[in-house]
Amino acid sequence: MCDVGRMELRDVPRPRMGARDVLVRVAAVGLCGTDIHIFAGHANYHTDARGKRIPLTQHPQILGHEISGVVEEVGASVTDLRVGDRVVIDQGLNCVSAGREALCEYCATGDSHQCEFYLEHGITGLPGGLADYLAVPAVNAIRIDSDVDIAEAALTEPLSCIIHSSDTVAARGAGARYKLNDDERERRVQATLVCGAGPAGLLFVQYLRNVLGYDGLLLVAEPNERKRALAAKFGAETIDPRDVDLTEAVMEKTGGRRVEYLIEASGAGQVFALIPGLIRKQATVLLYGHGHAGTDLSTINNVNFMEPLLVSAVGASGGFDADNRPSVYRRALRFISDNRIKVAPFITHRYTSLHQVPSALAHEYLRSDYVKGVVTL
Repeated sequence: MCDVGRMELRDVPRPRMGARDVLVRVAAVGLCGTDIHIFAGHANYHTDARGKRIPLTQHPQILGHEISGVVEEVGASVTDLRVGDRVVIDQGLNCVSAGREALCEYCATGDSHQCEFYLEHGITGLPGGLADYLAVPAVNAIRIDSDVDIAEAALTEPLSCIIHSSDTVAARGAGARYKLNDDERERRVQATLVCGAGPAGLLFVQYLRNVLGYDGLLLVAEPNERKRALAAKFGAETIDPRDVDLTEAVMEKTGGRRVEYLIEASGAGQVFALIPGLIRKQATVLLYGHGHAGTDLSTINNVNFMEPLLVSAVGASGGFDADNRPSVYRRALRFISDNRIKVAPFITHRYTSLHQVPSALAHEYLRSDYVKGVVTL
């Protein structure tokens, strides 16, 4: 990215690596909504020390943060990875990545995505995965110990974000009125609504059903027919908000109760404005989608009257295993590898060249048959 809406294919020096690093030959990169937002100029997460955005014309950005690849070279101090190992990459650099003996307060509690020194490959100015090679700390490379398809493995990162979000709901919702799978029926989430069936929404549906064991009513609101079909395949009852009034449909399907748990995964402003009519009082609302254009702060007033537990979660924090690698990524990779979470059905577009990326980010994602794109190199 050398400017908003403009990408160039350039020859750049091979990444330099230190003794604690590995050089990875990139094999696959998922194209994320964040990439689309950066490409369109709706977002720029590369800022200076004062939080001022640094223009792409001043500091070009190699995009790509959903990454899998093969270890090409290992640093002198790396003993637990070998050349030829297939790996997925945690693109976020934190205190553990840097080898700091004293962790910041966020890394110390497993909230590494909020690290005081946080940087991110493909997003905050550091080079991303849309390149031949990427050098990262060895602890940011998680070995793939199965025969899972390398393109599917690249979706470890977005699934890790869904796991972190769900973990955050569980942790902050300890005192919530309604909980998933509570023993007491009156305290149990009887109906859940997921707004949006893009990759995130589809991952939430599967995580609820196949990992958390949620067997209550699971509704998905999504205008795209193909995405609705996928949501239904994964165990949800779908609603087309173009054909029916969403609030009325939810009231009907829940017998007038409305939902005890709402996951906003669309980023659509009009959905945020509808939340008060969709949720039961003191429900839990997970704000996962980004954007909400056209919604001003006054909308929150009506939400507040319902006294919901509002949860916002970003990234894939979740603590570190004994080898200092991120535990959430390992969990996500395991779920994809053992097929509890199926990602292949919604990888609708596979690109085999970096030359195809600009058109994918500019307009192909708008196609009715597009759900998720992955670049294989």
